[in-house]
Amino acid sequence: MACTRRALKTTSLAVAGVAMTVAALGATTPPAAAADQRGPTPAPGYSVRVFPAVGTESLPDDVTRLGRSIYVTFQNGVGPSGQAAPSGMASSTVQQYSLDGIPGKSWQVPGRVDGLTADPAADRLLLTSNEDGNSTFSTLTPGASEPLRTYRYTGVTHGGGTDAISVVRGQIVVSASNPADSTRPAVYSVHLQAGTANLAPVFWDNTVVTAANGPLAGHSAPLALTDPDSNTVVPSASPRFAGDLMLDSQGDQQLIFAHSGGTGRQSLQVLSLPQPVDDTAFATPSTTTLWVTDPTHDVVDAVTGPFPAGQVISTVTPNAGVTYLAALNLTDGSLTPIKALALIEPKGLTF
Repeated sequence: MACTRRALKTTSLAVAGVAMTVAALGATTPPAAAADQRGPTPAPGYSVRVFPAVGTESLPDDVTRLGRSIYVTFQNGVGPSGQAAPSGMASSTVQQYSLDGIPGKSWQVPGRVDGLTADPAADRLLLTSNEDGNSTFSTLTPGASEPLRTYRYTGVTHGGGTDAISVVRGQIVVSASNPADSTRPAVYSVHLQAGTANLAPVFWDNTVVTAANGPLAGHSAPLALTDPDSNTVVPSASPRFAGDLMLDSQGDQQLIFAHSGGTGRQSLQVLSLPQPVDDTAFATPSTTTLWVTDPTHDVVDAVTGPFPAGQVISTVTPNAGVTYLAALNLTDGSLTPIKALALIEPKGLTF
């Protein structure tokens, strides 16, 4: 996975949408406006554009696309239960970028925004704050006169906070993060009404599931989840689990795929992984760019390259060493590092 800068000869770098060619390492340095200090990214077959943080924004996390804009949460050092950062900052920033990397509007959201997704049907963003506790839900409508609206939860029964968000056939769902034990809800559905986000369990940390890989494939057993985290909807282009809600239980090294979740026809499968992962993104026929947040370097990377429809990319978070991008095999759960992109230290992903 490691790649030394001395080994690089000729490649290209794009900062804020402006491409540059580097003939030899050290011959050219990025402009002063670029926050990224990694140097040229070794990317044969890939093109990488680097969008720096704006001003004092720091620690980008989730990323999503709505219309012709990319939106990124910068957590600014705020703690997972909303504790103020050492600087005194107590809010996160949602930053808009054009697809060319030009910064647009930004909004301050109280607490640590950890969940962010687009709700295109309502032309808005959905946000959760404080994944360990004291959690809230918000909507952000970029074009509205009063864009930000915050909701207080009812029905939080797992003892923690809320994390990632997806919209499954019109229904909003959130991950039930930091549970008190492994008998609590793992995913909630969300119903917004008059300033309140009413929660109802979709499935539980100890729901019975069928193993999707490994020596016990096809056999059923209860889960014992301790770390529900990211989630996403599997697109139709995926070679397996198409249409399912995918929940990542990061610390447990498991991906749970819920088919018809929350209904009488619900069925769940679990894919076991060799390493913990954070975000996972699925390439589709209409997507050509992978958007990656890199909190180590306070940048957003726009990566174009050989991403065939159905390919699955994950952020691997090893117990030792830096995070890296890997191709996920949905059949056996294996993770293959993308060595050409080894200088990126990823967090949030979206196509």
